Amino acid sequence: MEQKKFIIEHEDSSCAARTGTLNLPNGKVKTPVFMPVGTAGAVKAVSAEALANIDFEIILGNTYHLFLRPGPELVNEAGGLHNFMNWQRNILTDSGGFQIFSLAPLRKISEEGVMFRSHTDGSAHFFTPEKAVEIQKDLNSDIQMQLDVCTAYNTAFEDSKNALEVTENWMKRAWKRYNQLKEEGYAGLFFPIVQGNFYRPLREQSAASASKIESEGIAIGGLSVGEPFEVFNEFLAFTAQLLPKNKARYVMGIGTPLYILSAIENGIDMFDCVLPTRLARHGVAMTSAGNLSLKKEAYIKDFLPLDSECGCHVCAKYSRAYIRHLYKSKEILCPMLLSYHNLYYMRNLVENARNAIEQNRFLEFKQNILKAMIF
Repeated sequence: MEQKKFIIEHEDSSCAARTGTLNLPNGKVKTPVFMPVGTAGAVKAVSAEALANIDFEIILGNTYHLFLRPGPELVNEAGGLHNFMNWQRNILTDSGGFQIFSLAPLRKISEEGVMFRSHTDGSAHFFTPEKAVEIQKDLNSDIQMQLDVCTAYNTAFEDSKNALEVTENWMKRAWKRYNQLKEEGYAGLFFPIVQGNFYRPLREQSAASASKIESEGIAIGGLSVGEPFEVFNEFLAFTAQLLPKNKARYVMGIGTPLYILSAIENGIDMFDCVLPTRLARHGVAMTSAGNLSLKKEAYIKDFLPLDSECGCHVCAKYSRAYIRHLYKSKEILCPMLLSYHNLYYMRNLVENARNAIEQNRFLEFKQNILKAMIF
């Protein structure tokens, strides 16, 4: 009998928060887990060695971007994405579905698949759900996502319904192709994606369809796409309670403490976002007191660490004044230091959340974290 890939370890007594373990081809992943985004096979300004030093167990790659450059054939020849980027822990790959949303002017959707115009050179590429599965297999993803259609906030009901019907059709086709490759020896997992925009009947329909797929996990898509936080939280809670309890639950594309802690409270196990490294490139440090913008003149002579409560080597060795100087001087070292710190902050936040769940005090932990943020 095949080993179960997702195991729930503990459930908080006061809310739906839980801890667990994902057993993946390149090691165990403790949940809840934040996953740094390495879109093109690299987390911006952070080496694989630094990510391992922070002790991340899983990161993301993006199928669309890796398809364009350097191409799945080359990555496969290198022995898969792990060998190519020198990352021997786990990798989850997005299917390219988010680019259907983010690159809307450059794509055309049909029942068969999606035609993209490359954002780099304008060349045309046709993705089917089967092709997305095959590309991710060539990348040797530990978890791969189905190709889906994500719709923007305030999309009309009929348009959202049509997009969901395409997503459900693509899910079934992707699942069929995935199982064929699994029989050939591919060891990665497959996650279907729940869509339906901000319409409860569509979310119910999508959750029911995705739950029928015999996968170890399931993703909630189409949130954090421009809606107010209150709407995000409402539909997160509504959708989460529709999903099977025994599957890993993944909310795609969230990266602030408020959003992540709200997701954990609702029983979400996995989340990812580019935000920590994007903020770093704009001179912003994530701290226990909130975001700290080093652009401000107040930090010119501030010789304190970024965050006195942080245990990372950046806070141990460098001052706010120095990192601000690097930012103003456009030194490459600035995003390197801030990206490391911000990712360490996120890893530490989720690690502490796990500990709080184990002690049945997650709601108290969440309240204390958010109360401390004053910037």
